[in-house]
Amino acid sequence: MTDLSTPQPIRESDGKGWLDLGPRDIWRDRENPDIIVPPTTDSGTMANMKFSFSDAHQRLEEGGWAREVTNREIPASLDVAGVNMALAPGAYRELHWHKEAEWGLVLVGSCRLTAIDEHGRSFIDDVKAGDVWNFEAGLPHSIQGLEDGVEFLLVFSDPDFSENFTFLLSGWFAHTPQDVLAANLKKTVGEISSFPKSDKYIFNASLPGSIGDVDRPVPAGKVASPFSLHIEDVEPIESEAGRVRIVDVNVFPAAKTISAAFVEVEPGGMRELHWHPKAAEWQYYIQGKARMSIFNSNGLSRTFDFQAGDVGIVPLVAGHYVQNIGDEKLVFVEVFKYPEYSDISANKWLASNPAQVVADHLDVTAQFVESLPLDDTPAPVIWYDQSKVRK
Repeated sequence: MTDLSTPQPIRESDGKGWLDLGPRDIWRDRENPDIIVPPTTDSGTMANMKFSFSDAHQRLEEGGWAREVTNREIPASLDVAGVNMALAPGAYRELHWHKEAEWGLVLVGSCRLTAIDEHGRSFIDDVKAGDVWNFEAGLPHSIQGLEDGVEFLLVFSDPDFSENFTFLLSGWFAHTPQDVLAANLKKTVGEISSFPKSDKYIFNASLPGSIGDVDRPVPAGKVASPFSLHIEDVEPIESEAGRVRIVDVNVFPAAKTISAAFVEVEPGGMRELHWHPKAAEWQYYIQGKARMSIFNSNGLSRTFDFQAGDVGIVPLVAGHYVQNIGDEKLVFVEVFKYPEYSDISANKWLASNPAQVVADHLDVTAQFVESLPLDDTPAPVIWYDQSKVRK
């Protein structure tokens, strides 16, 4: 492609392709260089593994908005669904609960969480950008924006999940006979006449006071394991070209369904060749630009490009890497419907075999195999892409 402002489906390395002279979306083509001109290593027809929240329907409410990416938008997502939501200062995502487990990540700003568990124990906490929370299925909770408002990512343990089908306090009470509701609350029908007659979902309110001023003690006390985790309490695993924070049941016992890895890749680096043996990977890109090739069974391979706000899918046990192709740090989160994080590294796999076994498979010498790079970190590894560094 000689004119970078107008990318063309022509691969210079082998001369394949021709001009696209018809109607087209130039901006989309610029964002997806590895789709308009696939690498020669791509093979076969693989399902789409990418969807942008920018293409999701926006639900606007007084005090906030919500949009979702489920397997309606990306059928390749077989385990989880995602919701992106924002609340103005003081605004609530009203008291509610789900049939699914909810895992949350604060992207911008801060918010207050409240909840109760099945033993009647209460929970309240303020969380900020980078912090996470988890409410298992059926646990009621609320979210309220603090001084600067908040934007967050939610991941739910069902690919068919829709944010529009939650159990709302306002909806439940509006659909309960007034005399029954009044009797349960030990009030008269007249005293509850001001209760909302329809769903509130997201609504404006005043900023709350400090937790110490508003927290109400309950007989059962506090939850034994907090439903939130502050990211500064998770030590990063440093690697050659980046770092990873693992948030799973081992460091966040309240998260019994969903685990995650927070990944940072420096310019020129890549998340090494690997796969995940326990669950498919659902990705959310927070910063930077990335390239990922996915290798699936039957020799299928396809390359995708990502930027902030994109969702990526990696099928169960499919091999892949994630490469930083931009000039700033790449930041993304890997999410799994499995309580404990796990992966298998291609490099560590080769290093675990006798050198001659690997040499026979790759048509090289045993000495070549013995010189392959190997990181002894027992977790995700991020290498520098030496070909890019040399350029």
